[in-house]
Amino acid sequence: MQSPSEKPEITLVGEDGNAFAILGRVAKTLRRAGADQEYIDQYTKEATSGNYDHLLEVTMRYVEVN
Repeated sequence: MQSPSEKPEITLVGEDGNAFAILGRVAKTLRRAGADQEYIDQYTKEATSGNYDHLLEVTMRYVEVN
């Protein structure tokens, strides 16, 4: 599993707050930062294992949210 060398930044404020939109934006950001598909799948599995607040909590562990 290949994680990014550093925590990538993403702007979510003022963007579509739909859970699927967040998942897609974070996956794209992680991919651009050098993460492999296994790492992105791990993020997706963790992020979708709870409610919306859980999604945001997990997202903030994987990326730096602006």
